[in-house]
Amino acid sequence: MNTIISVADLSFKYNNDEILKNINFEIEKGSFISILGPNGSGKTTLLKNICNLLEPYNGSIFIDNEDIKDIKYKELAKEMAVVHQNDDLDFDFSVYDIVAMGRYPYLKRFQKESSHDFDIIKKAMIDTEVWNLKDKNIKEISGGEAQRVMVARALTQQPEILILDEPISHLDIKHQIGILSLCKKLNRENNITILMTIHDINLAGKYSDHIILINNGKIESIDTPKNVLTEENIEKVYGVEVEIINMGSDKVPYIVPLAI
Repeated sequence: MNTIISVADLSFKYNNDEILKNINFEIEKGSFISILGPNGSGKTTLLKNICNLLEPYNGSIFIDNEDIKDIKYKELAKEMAVVHQNDDLDFDFSVYDIVAMGRYPYLKRFQKESSHDFDIIKKAMIDTEVWNLKDKNIKEISGGEAQRVMVARALTQQPEILILDEPISHLDIKHQIGILSLCKKLNRENNITILMTIHDINLAGKYSDHIILINNGKIESIDTPKNVLTEENIEKVYGVEVEIINMGSDKVPYIVPLAI
């Protein structure tokens, strides 16, 4: 297996409250991984540790076999791009300017974008279908469009890894499918490794190669959607009785909650 992310014996505390407890897993390059779990289970905290925004009190994280603590900020930004759950867009910039910010890791101080940078920015915007919005103010576009803009900005970093924290929260079903289909396309065509947190169990099952199911800061299960999304696992982690229906020719598990 060509491992691109390795998490070993990871534990994290906020003050004395242990949020993550001895987390271990490896992610293969070019895979699409979803992290599932109830509110407060540690999903976002895990992502922030992997992004080096938080420092664990125990354990290690390796990116391409290099300890993340030893990777400089700009070099990590070339390897990994992050779309946060609540990216602050409360400022007056055009959509193009927002996306162009993704070239920062490649530019020296006061250096302007070259024609090469422009080509990368334009391609990212075309791939995410926001090129037609390039001259609009970021405040003037819809939530679904803004989310695609943030993905475009991440792509201009030319990362090997794309990390998304709840990328479809607050979006209607059309835009949810649009964002996830875009991510799957980037995963397949560009071999970008996708790691995301998500609340929708059924969409995670549809789009993911593997699922990490966590609860109370511990990994309950990590495997293919078929092996993770079982009636027993869902009831144990979420406290809800469900029925599993296998959908389509590839037998994607579909969760149906039973009446309480």
